[in-house]
Amino acid sequence: MKNKFLGIALALMSLHGFAQQQKNTGGIPAIGTKATVYTTAMDTELRLAKTGEVLFTDSKQPLETEFSVFVEPAKTFQTILGIGGAITDASAEVFAKLTPAKQKEFLNAYFSNEGIGYSIIRTTIHSSDFSSGSYTYIKEGDKSLRSFSIDHDKKYRIPLIKQAMKAASNKITFYVSPWSPPAFMKDNKNMLRGGKLLPEHYQTWADYYVKFIKAYEKEGMPVWGLSVQNEPMATQTWESCIYTAEEERDFLKNYLGPTIRKELGDKKIIVWDHNRDLMVQRANVIFGDPEASKYAWGMGFHWYETWAGGKPMFQNLQKVNEAYPDKHLMFTEGCVEKFDASRYQHWPNGERYGEQMINDFNNGMAGWTDWNILLDEKGGPNHVGNFCFAPVHVDTRTGEIIYTPSYYYIGHFSKFVQPDAKRVSTAASRSQLQSTSFINANGKMVTVVMNSSEEKITYNLIIGTTKAVAEIPPHAIQTLIY
Repeated sequence: MKNKFLGIALALMSLHGFAQQQKNTGGIPAIGTKATVYTTAMDTELRLAKTGEVLFTDSKQPLETEFSVFVEPAKTFQTILGIGGAITDASAEVFAKLTPAKQKEFLNAYFSNEGIGYSIIRTTIHSSDFSSGSYTYIKEGDKSLRSFSIDHDKKYRIPLIKQAMKAASNKITFYVSPWSPPAFMKDNKNMLRGGKLLPEHYQTWADYYVKFIKAYEKEGMPVWGLSVQNEPMATQTWESCIYTAEEERDFLKNYLGPTIRKELGDKKIIVWDHNRDLMVQRANVIFGDPEASKYAWGMGFHWYETWAGGKPMFQNLQKVNEAYPDKHLMFTEGCVEKFDASRYQHWPNGERYGEQMINDFNNGMAGWTDWNILLDEKGGPNHVGNFCFAPVHVDTRTGEIIYTPSYYYIGHFSKFVQPDAKRVSTAASRSQLQSTSFINANGKMVTVVMNSSEEKITYNLIIGTTKAVAEIPPHAIQTLIY
């Protein structure tokens, strides 16, 4: 698909003016007011396109034969931190190959309100697989950390992060995650292929996080928080490190938590940062220990538990949320695996994002972070060949920016749901529709409706005693603003 960003921007510029005119009382629209509908649909040219308005009228008892989405603005839940993605070395290296005009287009597409308004950025503490090679910020074996330097990141990654923050219409929440300690700190003496952090280096590794955060903040990039370890139960061919629940608990309780608190103050610490399958056990061990729990802002999770052949385990978010309501849930990584350039426009990739985001928000998620915001025409660079999809790719041979369905599906949330919004009670009457709603701090309501069926569906949007009737194409997602 050719880039449609500029056309989308023009179509969406009317949103602000519309927001100034609409009246809304406590989230319930008055009879005679309208909701604006934005649509992305398969086998059409619709990409975050304004497709009309629907009129609110008096609502009566809906019938069993009708499709309905029920929204109750009086019932609100978690406050939304934001929606965004990761700026990796790979993303930054690809970005650097764009012309200045294309770089501006890309930054606006992701971070401005003319685009999809990202408000979260995640980055890595030294290398991950999405780097051109493994590296750290110290000389190997330097227990004193005197050689610590982030000069490596000043070529590609830091310039992109700074430009993204400058381009952003929303305030950016910026957090960081390590994939592995330096090799000498681990029992396998290798940054790759798992291994564990040696106890004698627990304090040195905790100090390393502090040095990294201080160095990045000195460069003008305020760091909101950090996760303890990316995917602590996965032995990967790339940078990885294993922590049992007890090991992560004790490292947080005795080393990382006190060190961060002493040196950096109230940085938010995220535990787990892995798939939904084992998150309940990890929560029980860490959040069940008051001395460890006091340092943890919440729990991060990924969506890859389906590698084992099962379905996404959305219900585990609810279990953690029920058991530890004072903790926050943050989606910290997800992507479509196994890159294939012939499938840039494979529609189920976008629907995967839509389904995941709707269900995770409805089960208590407060913030959402995609993986790489940009990759090349090979799904990289990746130094171990773990090539994946991103919502946006660049063909470095031609300079073309390729926007995939995933970009537009994410945009149906990130463009309209602002930081500090609250999730609102929402339910659909038929399984063909999935839906979630939010109320922004300015009082504007946002309802997202997704239809992954083969049929066009006419549905009632019922809010209190009012309703609007809308139509959604097959394999489509809509955002309604009212």
